[in-house]
This record gives sequence, C-alpha cells and structure tokens, in this order.
Amino acid sequence: MRLVRILPLPLLGAGMLGVVLAAPPASPPSPPLVAATKTVTAATPGIQLSPTIPADVTASGSTLAALQPGFDVFSWNSFIAVSWPPGPGGGGDPTRQPGAGPTGDNLTVWEGWRSAPEVFLPGGKTPSWDGPVEIPAACKAQYQTGMKVLQQVGKTPDLLTAATQAFSTGPLVDQNRAYTRFQVVLNRGMFDYILGNTLYSKAGQQAFTGPVKFPCGGGNQVGAIMIKAAWKVIGAHDDPGRFHTASALVYTPPQASPPVKESCVRQTVGLVGFHIGHKVNSAPQWVWSTFEQVDNVPTQADVTGGRLAPHYNYYDPACKDCPANAAPPRPWIPNAGTSPPTQVVRVDVLPDFAASSAAAQNRTAQALLRQVSPKSVWQYYELISTQWPTDPGPGPCTASATDPRGNPAPQFLANTTLETYVQGSTPKVSSSCIDCHGDAAMTTGAASDFTYLLQRAH
Repeated sequence: MRLVRILPLPLLGAGMLGVVLAAPPASPPSPPLVAATKTVTAATPGIQLSPTIPADVTASGSTLAALQPGFDVFSWNSFIAVSWPPGPGGGGDPTRQPGAGPTGDNLTVWEGWRSAPEVFLPGGKTPSWDGPVEIPAACKAQYQTGMKVLQQVGKTPDLLTAATQAFSTGPLVDQNRAYTRFQVVLNRGMFDYILGNTLYSKAGQQAFTGPVKFPCGGGNQVGAIMIKAAWKVIGAHDDPGRFHTASALVYTPPQASPPVKESCVRQTVGLVGFHIGHKVNSAPQWVWSTFEQVDNVPTQADVTGGRLAPHYNYYDPACKDCPANAAPPRPWIPNAGTSPPTQVVRVDVLPDFAASSAAAQNRTAQALLRQVSPKSVWQYYELISTQWPTDPGPGPCTASATDPRGNPAPQFLANTTLETYVQGSTPKVSSSCIDCHGDAAMTTGAASDFTYLLQRAH
C-alpha cells in the first residue's frame, strides 16, 4: 500500500474548497489536489457484480480528478451489493444476480433492513432487528407480508406540520399529480450501535455520556450504513420496466391544518431516488453516494440546448410557463390529487472532475447490469456523484478536531428527488451532504455523528 498525505492549505474563502486549480488550457490536465489528506493505494479496482458490500474506499492519485473515480466505484459497488437479491440470512445470495429474473427486477438486501419507524418506536420502546413491521391502524386490514409501508411525504418526517424548517423545501409532486414518498433504513451495524447505547429513546439519549460514534467500515467489516429512498406511484404513463418497483401501502396521516383525511392506499411504487451514507475508516464524515432513476429530470444544459426527452418523471417539456424547482403552493394535501406537478431541473453545479467521473462509471455499471439481463431495471439508475472528505482526519475513523467536516469534494451535491429545492452553489444554503449532516444532533442537542435519525426518538 502506498500512502500519500497532502497537507491542507487555508481555505480560499467562506465555504470554498481549499484547493488551487490551474487555469485550464485547451486540453486541461487533472487539477492538482492541494487540500486533501488521503490514504490511497496504488491501484483503483473497477465496478464489479458482487453481493459483497465494500467495507472501505480504494482510491489512487494526488488530484481530485484522480481520486474521484475510486469513490464513484465504491458508490456503484455499494449500490449493486445492496440491490442484490437477498439470501436466507438477509445478505446477498451469491447464486443469483440483480435483474436476472423474468421481470428484470428483484427484492433487494437493503429492503430487509430496519426502517426508521421500526427503530424509534412510540413511547421509546426497545426495538428488535427481527421485530414486526410498524403498520398504521388504517393500513392493517390491507397489509400482506412483504409489503412496504410508506408514511413519509418529505425528506423530513414532519414536512407537512413543521412551521419552519432548516431549508426552504416542500413536497415533490410527479407528473401524475402524486406525491413522492420517502423512507429511511439502516443496516445491522448502525442498528446495533443505536440499540446497544439505548439511543432509540429520549431517556436513553439523556443518559448517554457520548460522544456518538457509529462504527466505521474497514478490512472485512462493514460500517454503519443509512439509506434514504424516494418512491413515486407508478401511473398510466410510466413504464414499470424502467423502475425497481414494490407493492406498497401509501399512508397519509390525518391532520387538522390544513385538513387532511387519513388514508391508506395500496399502490405500485417505483424507486426514483437513493442516498447511501456509509461510514468508513478513510471517511469518518461518511461517504455520501446519491443515485437517481434516469428519467427523473433534464439538466439545465438540456433545457437551454433544447435536448429534451418526451417524458420525465418530474418535468413537463410542453410547459413553457412552469417555474422550475418551485415547491407546490399550499395547502399541501398529499391524498387529494390537486397539487400541480413540480417542474424540476437539475442545477449544473458539479465540477468537471466529478461530472466526468460519474458519467464514466455510469457507462461501465449500466453495461454490466445489461449483460445480466436486457430487461434489468437496474440499468436505468445513474450515480449523480459521490461526496467525500478531502481532509478526513489524523487516523482511521477519526476526524480532525480543527476541521471535523473534512473539506468535502465535490462541494455541492444534490439529488433532485431528495434536495429538490436546495440545489445550487451557495455555501451553507445549497445542498451539501457533509455540511448539512454535520449539524445533526440528538434530542438532547448533542452531536449525533452526521445523522438526523436520532432526533426521531420518543
């Protein structure tokens, strides 16, 4: 193993990466990385069809452009492994492959993990990894084993009731006028840490002496992983063969203001957005991988250049007066079907080194998935990018005391289904996984190691 340590320079300005980039010539070389502390190996492995979740990142180089592919390969290998068909023990079944079945789809490993409502139980009750699914009373008559129960209509669970929020946000409405639904799940390593430290309840958090430090992956040991998924209801104009789909009970809780009637409707839903937060030895700030279904939205360049597809999940090419990236007007009533569709455009904020790396890894991964089956639904997903700390800290699983957020690259990263309304490049305002999650705290106000999940304790 070859170790490279490049000492950081002072930041060039508020919120800017501490890097110095040469002015690009006609055929620019990779920009020099001057603000990173990174352990790398001599070779970067490629994307593999494997049920093994990678435990840590393998990257090589001394520039952002050289290092980024290693993180993007890590993202794709993680996505493939957690999307693998599960075996009897819940891990990936090595005798099968994702998308190999007759429909090109499959149940996945991550869908067997615990969801947030099954960890943070009413009354602060003790959760169990093998415990029952949390089912609202209005859904129990329709529930069948294996069904997904989607209760969340925003990235944050209290979107409809919160008077103020950290960011200007709102629900996401697809072209069929259906609200996008969300869920958060966590792997066994993250669950066991919460259980072992009684962080699932407010009382347990008050008794905890801290600090919160979830396990890091390294060697053969996978660290803490949390996944955020965005789902759309499959409508008449959607092709279900281009989505990972699930049978779900879509639940809308009752609410007084605005008046919302309780409902629970069985729907076929398709996966449209996917965040993977993975804590590893080389990144105690976690590695943040974000994926989307390829038909979600056009980019700014697509719109400006008139290179539009006939159909998107969250954009109408025929609408010339629809404001882009604007939340639907209130009142927000998820089960009424009256909210106008959200006109979403991907804001082009990724630097060239990140955009080109993601595009290259997407071509490789999608081709591999098509080789499994031409019907594979997994070929219709793309990595937007991976955010990682360029200055992770002095040692394995240890962040710097003076720079706990590790100077992330790329600086801004947004998923159009999960950070629809906070895209952009304004420091401390626009979406940045590490910067945002760096503010996360428990119900006591103490730092919670880059996850907001602990705020859900009762």
